[in-house]
Amino acid sequence: MSAAAADWLPSASVTASGRPVLSAGEVERNLLPLADLEPEENPRLAPLRGCLLALTSHRLIFLHEPSRSARGLPLAAVVHAYPPHRRHSHNPLRSIFSSSSSSSQHHRIRLQISMPPARSEVVAIVVTCKADVDVFFGRLLEAIRARAWEMTPAAAPASGAPVAEGAAPAEDTAIRMPVVGVSGILRMEQESWESAGQNLQDAFQDLNALMSKAKEMMQLAEKMRLKLLTNSSTEPNSNDEEMGSKQDMQDLLLSVGIVSPVTKETAGALYHQQLSLQLADFVRIPLDKAGGMMALVDVYCLFNRARGTELISPEDLLQACSLWEKVDVPVMLRKFDSGVKVIQTKTHSDEEVFARILSLAQKPDALQKGISPSDAAFTLGIAPALAKEHLLNAENKGLLCRDVSPDGFRFFINLFNDIDDQNIYTQKPYGLYHAWISVAVASQ
Repeated sequence: MSAAAADWLPSASVTASGRPVLSAGEVERNLLPLADLEPEENPRLAPLRGCLLALTSHRLIFLHEPSRSARGLPLAAVVHAYPPHRRHSHNPLRSIFSSSSSSSQHHRIRLQISMPPARSEVVAIVVTCKADVDVFFGRLLEAIRARAWEMTPAAAPASGAPVAEGAAPAEDTAIRMPVVGVSGILRMEQESWESAGQNLQDAFQDLNALMSKAKEMMQLAEKMRLKLLTNSSTEPNSNDEEMGSKQDMQDLLLSVGIVSPVTKETAGALYHQQLSLQLADFVRIPLDKAGGMMALVDVYCLFNRARGTELISPEDLLQACSLWEKVDVPVMLRKFDSGVKVIQTKTHSDEEVFARILSLAQKPDALQKGISPSDAAFTLGIAPALAKEHLLNAENKGLLCRDVSPDGFRFFINLFNDIDDQNIYTQKPYGLYHAWISVAVASQ
């Protein structure tokens, strides 16, 4: 059943790739590939069937992937969560002849929830897939107890406790025993170990504080970026300079990082599937800025930079990109004949690129000296490696001719299409061949 049918739950937004949109400060905790939500007592509440269940720090999100619709159950509404169990039938004959795929054979996590206006309901999460239900339930309890939706940024702790005026430092008032004999050496060694242990503990506390502040800064950057996007859409009459500064600010905030990156710990068996969807959402803005195509190695660097400490391997990136063929996302993986792999939008048109290359190749200087991959890269606003691939692709289409010399590759406009096979010595007073002859004569 589509998530839209369960109108007793708040709706949840979904990205273009089919992942739930997280609010500011919300982080994914765990995923279940297939789960149902069934009312235990009230038959008027519509159940949810065959949903991807995402546990976050704020909600339980039931995503119906075929319809791209989602519903969210706020954890603030959960009064009590009961440990997972299975329904056992007291009738032995019924238990023998019952199907193993029935809901009675699946783990159920019962939740007592509070719903407006001031009424209580009991619902059950039915885990209909092979998953570690105990781990999911443990993280559910952790999220409920943490109450992250109520947290506000804590004030920065003071650098040190205030010292009363005239008071001497603690180490000055302590009585230091002299180092005498074996006992003194042992005591000095013990003090050294205790000091090293205290320094190590302080270092880890500083590291935890730094990581906590980094998460807060990433959440703040995401909130500011969304605010800028909202203001840009509501103010169409802004001048170019102001829009350019807003775009630069959005790019800067985007580079801060992904607030809730998909990890193997949270996604489990769905790791590569969810990673591919998150990558498709992430790469859209860099692709628009790069003209619709980026080298795979550049995407790898940008994506890992945005993930912070949750780095992925090149194999994970390739596997995530290969899954785009099975899902409806606006981007795709492409491999050129030379073996270079790129990521491009599905709306990217090679014909538009060829038109710009031909316009460059028909300029007087290019008719005489040709164009290099660097020239095409400057015109197209892309990397020279990608520009070379476009030039080779245009050569395969018969639009350009290639000249290989010790100085590298040079590409010229294909003049053979303008030459008459029956009379190759006749020069037409028009066309590319005539323009090339005029440039050649003028250069002498």
